[in-house]
Amino acid sequence: MASGGGYGDASQKIDYVFKVVLIGDSAVGKSQILARFARNEFSLDSKATIGVEFQTRTLVIEHKSVKAQIWDTAGQERYRAVTSAYYRGAVGAMLVYDITKRQTFDHIPRWLEELRSHADKNIVIILIGNKTDLENQRAVPTEDAKEFAQKEGLFFLETSALESTNVENAFLTVLTEIFNILNKKNLAAGENQGNGNPANLTGKKIIVPGPAQVIPEKNRMCCTSS
Repeated sequence: MASGGGYGDASQKIDYVFKVVLIGDSAVGKSQILARFARNEFSLDSKATIGVEFQTRTLVIEHKSVKAQIWDTAGQERYRAVTSAYYRGAVGAMLVYDITKRQTFDHIPRWLEELRSHADKNIVIILIGNKTDLENQRAVPTEDAKEFAQKEGLFFLETSALESTNVENAFLTVLTEIFNILNKKNLAAGENQGNGNPANLTGKKIIVPGPAQVIPEKNRMCCTSS
């Protein structure tokens, strides 16, 4: 079980930091999704993101305190060189398109290819169709996105940052899956040590400012198609 825990208690003990990146075309609502999750805010006059921004929120998952460090990327082409650098170390990714703009969905395979070429191969990925509050302008059928997500082994949800629909759900899906992967890895490591085989955890932890950020095992796929 995961709980919201609040929007940033500086005195709280942190057990894990999970870095998650938001990617997708410009103006699909990435910054609004982040603002809704991190601060429960929505701004109608949101400006385009310049370069890279990040915000944090601490949650409790299975009695552990997890700080979600969410990185928001500029969707414009001129910032692509910037974004490629910060994929490194991310354990989760949110691939966002606008359900009212077909082109933003058609660009998702390119964003996914870029993500997979720069990030850890077992990164947990969710495909997000944003702006469900504009259902009457829908240009991307839900089934198209579901089919793509299934083919690529991604989680999938449709959201509305404006109405706060499924935003929390989307983040918790990613963060809980990362946490579960981490738990299985720790369990396997403990069993190896119990059998007299020292667990090889080399390269599994990356130190970030603060607690350790844990990368899922290399041989564990993040998710499977049903």
